[in-house]
Amino acid sequence: MTSRKQLKVRVRARMARTGESYSTALRHVAGPAPAARVDDGQGYRLRGGVHPESACVADVLAHHGVGAGGAELTEALVFGAAGGPGAGYILWEFAHDDSRPVVLGFSSQWQYHDRAVLGCLDRLGVPARVHRTAGRVGAARALAECVADGLPALVWPDRAGLGYRHLPSSLDGMGGHPVVVHGRSGDDHLVDDRTLARLSVPVDQLDAARARVGSYRNLLVAPEPTGDVPVPRLQEALRSGIGDCVARLGGTSTSFALPVWRKWARLMTDARAEKGWPRVFADGRGLVDALASVWEGASPAGMTGGHLRDLTADMLDQAGPVLDTSLDGAAAAWREAAAAWHEVAETALPIDVPAFATLRELTVAVQESITADGDAGRADAARDAARLWALRAELSAEPPLGAAERTDLFAALADTLSRVHAAERAAVDALRVLSD
Repeated sequence: MTSRKQLKVRVRARMARTGESYSTALRHVAGPAPAARVDDGQGYRLRGGVHPESACVADVLAHHGVGAGGAELTEALVFGAAGGPGAGYILWEFAHDDSRPVVLGFSSQWQYHDRAVLGCLDRLGVPARVHRTAGRVGAARALAECVADGLPALVWPDRAGLGYRHLPSSLDGMGGHPVVVHGRSGDDHLVDDRTLARLSVPVDQLDAARARVGSYRNLLVAPEPTGDVPVPRLQEALRSGIGDCVARLGGTSTSFALPVWRKWARLMTDARAEKGWPRVFADGRGLVDALASVWEGASPAGMTGGHLRDLTADMLDQAGPVLDTSLDGAAAAWREAAAAWHEVAETALPIDVPAFATLRELTVAVQESITADGDAGRADAARDAARLWALRAELSAEPPLGAAERTDLFAALADTLSRVHAAERAAVDALRVLSD
Protein backbone atom coordinates (compact mmCIF):
# COMPACT_ATOMS: atom_id res chain seq x y z
CA MET A 1 0.00 0.00 0.00
CA THR A 2 1.27 3.47 -0.89
CA SER A 3 2.40 5.33 2.24
CA ARG A 4 1.13 8.79 3.03
CA LYS A 5 4.58 10.27 2.39
CA GLN A 6 4.92 8.53 -0.98
CA LEU A 7 1.45 9.66 -1.95
CA LYS A 8 2.25 13.30 -1.12
CA VAL A 9 5.40 13.15 -3.24
CA ARG A 10 3.54 11.70 -6.22
CA VAL A 11 0.63 14.15 -5.95
CA ARG A 12 2.96 17.14 -5.64
CA ALA A 13 5.02 15.98 -8.60
CA ARG A 14 1.92 15.68 -10.75
CA MET A 15 0.60 19.09 -9.63
CA ALA A 16 3.92 20.74 -10.47
CA ARG A 17 4.09 19.00 -13.85
CA THR A 18 0.49 19.52 -14.97
CA GLY A 19 -0.73 22.52 -12.98
CA GLU A 20 -3.72 20.45 -11.81
CA SER A 21 -5.52 21.12 -8.56
CA TYR A 22 -4.81 18.91 -5.56
CA SER A 23 -8.09 16.99 -5.90
CA THR A 24 -7.55 16.31 -9.61
CA ALA A 25 -3.96 15.22 -9.14
CA LEU A 26 -4.96 13.02 -6.19
CA ARG A 27 -7.68 11.36 -8.26
CA HIS A 28 -5.18 10.53 -11.01
CA VAL A 29 -2.61 9.20 -8.55
CA ALA A 30 -4.80 7.42 -6.00
CA GLY A 31 -8.28 7.07 -7.46
CA PRO A 32 -11.54 8.64 -6.24
CA ALA A 33 -11.22 11.01 -3.29
CA PRO A 34 -12.56 9.91 0.10
CA ALA A 35 -15.87 11.27 1.38
CA ALA A 36 -15.97 14.78 2.80
CA ARG A 37 -14.75 14.99 6.37
CA VAL A 38 -16.71 16.37 9.29
CA ASP A 39 -14.63 19.01 11.05
CA ASP A 40 -16.65 20.29 13.98
CA GLY A 41 -19.46 19.47 16.36
CA GLN A 42 -21.99 21.19 14.11
CA GLY A 43 -21.42 18.61 11.39
CA TYR A 44 -19.80 20.91 8.85
CA ARG A 45 -18.21 18.83 6.11
CA LEU A 46 -14.93 19.73 4.42
CA ARG A 47 -15.51 19.09 0.74
CA GLY A 48 -12.63 20.87 -1.01
CA GLY A 49 -13.39 22.90 -4.11
CA VAL A 50 -11.93 24.92 -6.95
CA HIS A 51 -13.19 28.50 -7.06
CA PRO A 52 -13.24 30.29 -3.67
CA GLU A 53 -16.57 32.09 -4.04
CA SER A 54 -18.48 29.22 -5.62
CA ALA A 55 -17.01 26.58 -3.33
CA CYS A 56 -17.86 28.66 -0.24
CA VAL A 57 -21.49 29.08 -1.28
CA ALA A 58 -21.88 25.47 -2.41
CA ASP A 59 -20.36 24.11 0.80
CA VAL A 60 -22.54 26.28 3.05
CA LEU A 61 -25.69 25.34 1.12
CA ALA A 62 -24.69 21.67 1.36
CA HIS A 63 -24.23 22.11 5.12
CA HIS A 64 -27.84 23.31 5.30
CA GLY A 65 -29.01 20.38 3.18
CA VAL A 66 -30.10 22.60 0.29
CA GLY A 67 -30.60 20.90 -3.06
CA ALA A 68 -32.72 21.28 -6.17
CA GLY A 69 -35.00 18.62 -7.56
CA GLY A 70 -33.62 16.08 -5.13
CA ALA A 71 -30.05 16.63 -6.30
CA GLU A 72 -27.07 18.44 -4.82
CA LEU A 73 -26.32 22.04 -5.76
CA THR A 74 -22.76 21.46 -6.90
CA GLU A 75 -19.99 24.01 -6.99
CA ALA A 76 -20.22 24.01 -10.79
CA LEU A 77 -23.94 24.89 -10.78
CA VAL A 78 -23.36 27.58 -8.15
CA PHE A 79 -20.56 28.95 -10.36
CA GLY A 80 -23.03 29.18 -13.24
CA ALA A 81 -25.66 30.92 -11.13
CA ALA A 82 -22.98 33.39 -10.00
CA GLY A 83 -22.27 34.40 -13.59
CA GLY A 84 -19.65 31.87 -14.62
CA PRO A 85 -16.27 32.84 -16.06
CA GLY A 86 -14.79 36.30 -16.35
CA ALA A 87 -11.75 38.00 -17.83
CA GLY A 88 -9.19 40.40 -16.42
CA TYR A 89 -5.48 41.23 -16.44
CA ILE A 90 -3.42 43.74 -14.47
CA LEU A 91 0.36 44.13 -14.35
CA TRP A 92 1.28 45.89 -11.13
CA GLU A 93 4.55 47.68 -10.43
CA PHE A 94 5.25 48.09 -6.71
CA ALA A 95 8.04 50.31 -5.47
CA HIS A 96 7.99 49.04 -1.88
CA ASP A 97 9.48 45.69 -2.83
CA ASP A 98 10.37 46.29 -6.51
CA SER A 99 7.95 43.56 -7.59
CA ARG A 100 5.88 43.32 -10.76
CA PRO A 101 3.18 40.73 -10.11
CA VAL A 102 0.36 39.93 -12.50
CA VAL A 103 -3.26 39.69 -11.34
CA LEU A 104 -5.62 37.61 -13.50
CA GLY A 105 -9.41 37.62 -13.23
CA PHE A 106 -11.18 34.47 -14.34
CA SER A 107 -14.62 34.66 -12.70
CA SER A 108 -17.72 36.82 -12.93
CA GLN A 109 -17.35 40.23 -11.30
CA TRP A 110 -13.83 39.33 -10.17
CA GLN A 111 -13.02 43.00 -9.65
CA TYR A 112 -15.81 43.36 -7.06
CA HIS A 113 -15.46 41.42 -3.84
CA ASP A 114 -19.07 40.44 -3.13
CA ARG A 115 -21.19 40.94 -6.25
CA ALA A 116 -20.92 37.40 -7.57
CA VAL A 117 -21.76 35.84 -4.19
CA LEU A 118 -24.70 38.11 -3.47
CA GLY A 119 -25.92 37.87 -7.06
CA CYS A 120 -25.79 34.08 -6.90
CA LEU A 121 -27.76 33.91 -3.66
CA ASP A 122 -30.32 36.33 -5.04
CA ARG A 123 -30.76 34.32 -8.24
CA LEU A 124 -31.19 31.13 -6.23
CA GLY A 125 -33.66 32.82 -3.85
CA VAL A 126 -31.51 32.10 -0.79
CA PRO A 127 -31.77 34.77 1.94
CA ALA A 128 -28.60 35.71 3.77
CA ARG A 129 -27.47 37.58 6.83
CA VAL A 130 -25.19 40.35 5.49
CA HIS A 131 -23.14 42.43 7.89
CA ARG A 132 -20.83 45.34 7.08
CA THR A 133 -19.07 47.54 9.59
CA ALA A 134 -15.88 49.54 9.93
CA GLY A 135 -15.44 48.43 13.53
CA ARG A 136 -13.64 45.24 14.54
CA VAL A 137 -15.72 44.83 17.70
CA GLY A 138 -19.01 44.82 15.81
CA ALA A 139 -17.56 42.55 13.14
CA ALA A 140 -16.33 40.06 15.72
CA ARG A 141 -19.70 40.11 17.46
CA ALA A 142 -21.59 39.44 14.22
CA LEU A 143 -19.34 36.50 13.39
CA ALA A 144 -19.63 35.08 16.91
CA GLU A 145 -23.42 35.25 16.63
CA CYS A 146 -23.35 33.31 13.36
CA VAL A 147 -21.13 30.62 14.87
CA ALA A 148 -23.39 30.39 17.93
CA ASP A 149 -26.46 30.13 15.70
CA GLY A 150 -24.92 27.33 13.63
CA LEU A 151 -24.60 29.51 10.53
CA PRO A 152 -21.35 29.02 8.62
CA ALA A 153 -20.39 32.47 7.34
CA LEU A 154 -18.38 33.74 4.40
CA VAL A 155 -15.78 36.35 5.35
CA TRP A 156 -13.18 38.16 3.25
CA PRO A 157 -9.87 38.33 5.18
CA ASP A 158 -6.57 39.60 3.88
CA ARG A 159 -4.77 36.53 2.60
CA ALA A 160 -1.43 37.35 4.19
CA GLY A 161 -3.06 38.10 7.53
CA LEU A 162 -4.50 34.60 7.85
CA GLY A 163 -1.02 33.26 8.41
CA TYR A 164 -1.36 29.71 7.15
CA ARG A 165 -0.06 30.55 3.67
CA HIS A 166 3.10 32.08 5.15
CA LEU A 167 3.21 34.92 2.63
CA PRO A 168 5.92 37.59 2.75
CA SER A 169 5.28 40.87 4.56
CA SER A 170 5.28 42.69 1.22
CA LEU A 171 1.87 41.10 0.50
CA ASP A 172 0.30 42.39 3.71
CA GLY A 173 -2.92 44.20 2.82
CA MET A 174 -2.89 43.07 -0.82
CA GLY A 175 -6.27 41.33 -0.55
CA GLY A 176 -7.63 37.84 -0.54
CA HIS A 177 -10.61 35.63 -1.28
CA PRO A 178 -13.57 34.48 0.84
CA VAL A 179 -13.33 31.61 3.29
CA VAL A 180 -16.00 29.97 5.43
CA VAL A 181 -15.88 30.28 9.21
CA HIS A 182 -17.84 27.26 10.42
CA GLY A 183 -17.05 26.89 14.09
CA ARG A 184 -14.89 27.79 17.04
CA SER A 185 -12.48 25.75 19.12
CA GLY A 186 -11.14 27.55 22.17
CA ASP A 187 -9.36 30.68 20.98
CA ASP A 188 -9.47 29.64 17.32
CA HIS A 189 -11.99 29.96 14.53
CA LEU A 190 -12.39 26.91 12.27
CA VAL A 191 -11.91 27.93 8.65
CA ASP A 192 -12.70 26.23 5.34
CA ASP A 193 -10.52 27.43 2.47
CA ARG A 194 -11.45 24.54 0.15
CA THR A 195 -9.50 22.37 2.56
CA LEU A 196 -9.87 18.67 3.32
CA ALA A 197 -8.53 18.74 6.88
CA ARG A 198 -9.08 20.83 9.99
CA LEU A 199 -7.77 24.39 9.55
CA SER A 200 -7.89 26.96 12.33
CA VAL A 201 -6.97 30.62 12.75
CA PRO A 202 -6.70 32.43 16.11
CA VAL A 203 -9.76 34.61 16.67
CA ASP A 204 -7.76 37.82 17.09
CA GLN A 205 -5.72 37.08 13.98
CA LEU A 206 -8.80 36.47 11.86
CA ASP A 207 -10.42 39.65 13.20
CA ALA A 208 -7.35 41.64 12.18
CA ALA A 209 -7.20 40.02 8.73
CA ARG A 210 -10.88 40.82 8.14
CA ALA A 211 -10.28 44.48 8.97
CA ARG A 212 -7.14 44.86 6.85
CA VAL A 213 -8.51 45.64 3.36
CA GLY A 214 -10.58 48.82 3.20
CA SER A 215 -12.79 47.96 0.22
CA TYR A 216 -14.34 44.96 1.96
CA ARG A 217 -13.43 45.50 5.58
CA ASN A 218 -15.28 43.14 7.94
CA LEU A 219 -17.80 41.94 5.34
CA LEU A 220 -19.80 38.87 6.38
CA VAL A 221 -22.36 36.89 4.39
CA ALA A 222 -24.16 34.00 6.12
CA PRO A 223 -26.74 32.22 3.93
CA GLU A 224 -29.95 31.32 5.79
CA PRO A 225 -31.81 29.05 3.35
CA THR A 226 -35.40 28.11 4.07
CA GLY A 227 -35.50 24.96 1.95
CA ASP A 228 -34.52 23.50 -1.40
CA VAL A 229 -34.20 25.67 -4.49
CA PRO A 230 -37.18 24.95 -6.78
CA VAL A 231 -36.08 23.57 -10.13
CA PRO A 232 -37.70 26.45 -12.09
CA ARG A 233 -35.77 28.88 -9.90
CA LEU A 234 -32.51 27.04 -10.60
CA GLN A 235 -33.28 27.03 -14.30
CA GLU A 236 -33.83 30.78 -14.29
CA ALA A 237 -30.71 31.31 -12.18
CA LEU A 238 -28.58 29.40 -14.67
CA ARG A 239 -30.08 31.16 -17.67
CA SER A 240 -29.57 34.52 -16.00
CA GLY A 241 -26.00 33.72 -14.93
CA ILE A 242 -25.01 32.41 -18.35
CA GLY A 243 -26.69 35.36 -20.04
CA ASP A 244 -24.74 37.72 -17.79
CA CYS A 245 -21.53 35.90 -18.73
CA VAL A 246 -22.21 36.31 -22.45
CA ALA A 247 -23.03 39.99 -22.06
CA ARG A 248 -19.88 40.70 -20.04
CA LEU A 249 -17.33 38.63 -21.93
CA GLY A 250 -18.86 39.49 -25.29
CA GLY A 251 -18.51 43.22 -24.61
CA THR A 252 -15.90 45.68 -25.82
CA SER A 253 -14.12 46.44 -22.54
CA THR A 254 -10.36 45.98 -22.72
CA SER A 255 -10.31 45.47 -18.96
CA PHE A 256 -13.20 43.11 -18.14
CA ALA A 257 -14.21 41.42 -21.42
CA LEU A 258 -12.49 39.16 -23.94
CA PRO A 259 -10.61 42.04 -25.63
CA VAL A 260 -8.43 42.15 -22.51
CA TRP A 261 -6.69 38.95 -23.69
CA ARG A 262 -6.00 40.48 -27.11
CA LYS A 263 -4.68 43.64 -25.41
CA TRP A 264 -2.40 41.59 -23.16
CA ALA A 265 -1.11 39.65 -26.17
CA ARG A 266 -0.18 42.94 -27.84
CA LEU A 267 1.56 44.26 -24.72
CA MET A 268 3.78 41.17 -24.62
CA THR A 269 5.80 42.49 -27.57
CA ASP A 270 5.08 46.26 -27.60
CA ALA A 271 8.30 47.98 -26.55
CA ARG A 272 6.80 51.47 -26.71
CA ALA A 273 3.68 50.99 -24.56
CA GLU A 274 4.04 52.07 -20.93
CA LYS A 275 2.90 48.62 -19.78
CA GLY A 276 4.56 46.72 -22.61
CA TRP A 277 6.57 43.81 -21.27
CA PRO A 278 9.74 44.60 -23.28
CA ARG A 279 9.71 48.05 -21.65
CA VAL A 280 8.67 47.08 -18.12
CA PHE A 281 11.17 44.21 -18.03
CA ALA A 282 13.91 45.80 -20.11
CA ASP A 283 16.53 44.78 -17.55
CA GLY A 284 14.81 41.56 -16.53
CA ARG A 285 14.19 42.66 -12.93
CA GLY A 286 10.87 41.46 -11.55
CA LEU A 287 10.18 39.30 -14.58
CA VAL A 288 10.20 35.99 -12.71
CA ASP A 289 7.75 37.41 -10.16
CA ALA A 290 5.38 38.22 -13.03
CA LEU A 291 5.87 34.86 -14.73
CA ALA A 292 5.28 32.99 -11.48
CA SER A 293 2.11 35.03 -10.94
CA VAL A 294 0.88 34.05 -14.41
CA TRP A 295 1.58 30.36 -13.82
CA GLU A 296 -0.04 30.28 -10.39
CA GLY A 297 -2.94 32.54 -11.40
CA ALA A 298 -3.82 30.45 -14.46
CA SER A 299 -3.15 27.01 -12.98
CA PRO A 300 -5.72 25.11 -10.89
CA ALA A 301 -2.74 24.20 -8.68
CA GLY A 302 -2.63 27.82 -7.51
CA MET A 303 -4.41 29.32 -4.51
CA THR A 304 -7.34 30.93 -6.39
CA GLY A 305 -8.55 28.08 -8.60
CA GLY A 306 -6.82 28.92 -11.87
CA HIS A 307 -8.47 29.74 -15.19
CA LEU A 308 -11.81 28.08 -14.24
CA ARG A 309 -12.50 27.09 -17.84
CA ASP A 310 -12.74 23.41 -16.88
CA LEU A 311 -15.19 24.38 -14.12
CA THR A 312 -17.18 26.27 -16.76
CA ALA A 313 -17.33 23.16 -18.92
CA ASP A 314 -18.41 21.07 -15.93
CA MET A 315 -21.12 23.63 -15.19
CA LEU A 316 -22.44 23.33 -18.74
CA ASP A 317 -22.39 19.52 -18.55
CA GLN A 318 -24.51 19.71 -15.41
CA ALA A 319 -26.72 22.59 -16.57
CA GLY A 320 -27.78 20.85 -19.78
CA PRO A 321 -30.08 18.30 -18.10
CA VAL A 322 -31.45 20.95 -15.72
CA LEU A 323 -32.33 23.20 -18.67
CA ASP A 324 -33.33 20.28 -20.93
CA THR A 325 -30.92 21.69 -23.51
CA SER A 326 -27.87 20.13 -25.12
CA LEU A 327 -24.82 22.14 -24.11
CA ASP A 328 -22.25 19.59 -25.23
CA GLY A 329 -20.84 21.87 -27.91
CA ALA A 330 -20.49 24.77 -25.51
CA ALA A 331 -18.81 22.55 -22.92
CA ALA A 332 -16.35 21.29 -25.53
CA ALA A 333 -15.56 24.86 -26.57
CA TRP A 334 -14.75 25.84 -23.00
CA ARG A 335 -12.50 22.81 -22.63
CA GLU A 336 -10.64 24.07 -25.70
CA ALA A 337 -10.25 27.38 -23.92
CA ALA A 338 -8.95 25.52 -20.86
CA ALA A 339 -6.34 23.80 -23.01
CA ALA A 340 -5.28 27.18 -24.39
CA TRP A 341 -4.83 28.55 -20.87
CA HIS A 342 -2.76 25.52 -19.94
CA GLU A 343 -0.41 26.47 -22.77
CA VAL A 344 -0.18 30.02 -21.44
CA ALA A 345 0.82 28.74 -18.01
CA GLU A 346 3.34 26.29 -19.45
CA THR A 347 4.85 28.98 -21.65
CA ALA A 348 5.10 31.48 -18.79
CA LEU A 349 7.02 29.18 -16.44
CA PRO A 350 8.44 26.33 -18.52
CA ILE A 351 9.29 23.33 -16.42
CA ASP A 352 12.42 22.55 -18.46
CA VAL A 353 14.11 25.59 -16.88
CA PRO A 354 15.43 24.10 -13.59
CA ALA A 355 14.83 27.22 -11.50
CA PHE A 356 11.26 27.47 -12.80
CA ALA A 357 10.65 23.79 -12.08
CA THR A 358 11.69 24.42 -8.49
CA LEU A 359 9.32 27.40 -8.24
CA ARG A 360 6.46 25.22 -9.42
CA GLU A 361 7.36 22.42 -7.02
CA LEU A 362 7.48 24.76 -4.02
CA THR A 363 4.24 26.50 -4.99
CA VAL A 364 2.29 23.25 -5.14
CA ALA A 365 3.99 21.93 -2.00
CA VAL A 366 2.59 24.84 0.01
CA GLN A 367 -0.86 24.44 -1.54
CA GLU A 368 -0.90 20.68 -0.99
CA SER A 369 0.03 21.03 2.68
CA ILE A 370 -2.79 23.50 3.26
CA THR A 371 -5.43 21.62 1.28
CA ALA A 372 -4.65 18.07 2.35
CA ASP A 373 -3.30 18.52 5.88
CA GLY A 374 -4.64 21.83 7.22
CA ASP A 375 -3.25 22.52 10.69
CA ALA A 376 -1.14 19.37 10.59
CA GLY A 377 0.69 20.68 7.53
CA ARG A 378 1.66 24.08 8.95
CA ALA A 379 5.32 23.25 9.55
CA ASP A 380 5.75 21.85 6.04
CA ALA A 381 3.91 24.81 4.51
CA ALA A 382 6.05 27.30 6.45
CA ARG A 383 9.28 25.62 5.38
CA ASP A 384 8.34 25.40 1.71
CA ALA A 385 6.87 28.92 1.64
CA ALA A 386 10.11 30.37 3.04
CA ARG A 387 12.08 28.64 0.28
CA LEU A 388 9.53 29.66 -2.36
CA TRP A 389 9.52 33.38 -1.61
CA ALA A 390 13.28 33.53 -1.13
CA LEU A 391 13.74 31.90 -4.54
CA ARG A 392 11.19 34.21 -6.17
CA ALA A 393 13.04 37.24 -4.81
CA GLU A 394 16.40 35.86 -5.91
CA LEU A 395 15.24 35.05 -9.44
CA SER A 396 13.38 38.33 -9.82
CA ALA A 397 16.58 40.21 -8.95
CA GLU A 398 18.73 38.07 -11.25
CA PRO A 399 16.53 36.26 -13.81
CA PRO A 400 17.84 33.07 -15.40
CA LEU A 401 16.89 34.41 -18.86
CA GLY A 402 19.04 36.59 -21.09
CA ALA A 403 17.73 39.38 -23.34
CA ALA A 404 17.28 37.12 -26.37
CA GLU A 405 15.52 34.47 -24.28
CA ARG A 406 13.17 37.10 -22.87
CA THR A 407 12.31 38.28 -26.36
CA ASP A 408 11.52 34.74 -27.45
CA LEU A 409 9.45 34.13 -24.32
CA PHE A 410 7.42 37.31 -24.85
CA ALA A 411 6.71 36.35 -28.45
CA ALA A 412 5.63 32.85 -27.40
CA LEU A 413 3.31 34.24 -24.73
CA ALA A 414 1.81 36.69 -27.21
CA ASP A 415 1.06 33.78 -29.52
CA THR A 416 -0.56 31.63 -26.83
CA LEU A 417 -2.64 34.56 -25.55
CA SER A 418 -3.89 35.21 -29.09
CA ARG A 419 -5.00 31.58 -29.22
CA VAL A 420 -6.77 32.04 -25.88
CA HIS A 421 -8.65 35.02 -27.26
CA ALA A 422 -9.78 33.09 -30.34
CA ALA A 423 -10.80 30.04 -28.28
CA GLU A 424 -12.81 32.11 -25.83
CA ARG A 425 -14.59 34.04 -28.57
CA ALA A 426 -15.77 30.70 -29.94
CA ALA A 427 -16.71 29.52 -26.43
CA VAL A 428 -18.78 32.62 -25.71
CA ASP A 429 -20.50 32.35 -29.08
CA ALA A 430 -21.43 28.76 -28.19
CA LEU A 431 -23.30 30.08 -25.12
CA ARG A 432 -25.48 32.49 -27.05
CA VAL A 433 -28.01 29.68 -27.61
CA LEU A 434 -29.08 30.29 -24.02
CA SER A 435 -29.02 34.08 -24.07
CA ASP A 436 -30.48 35.06 -27.44
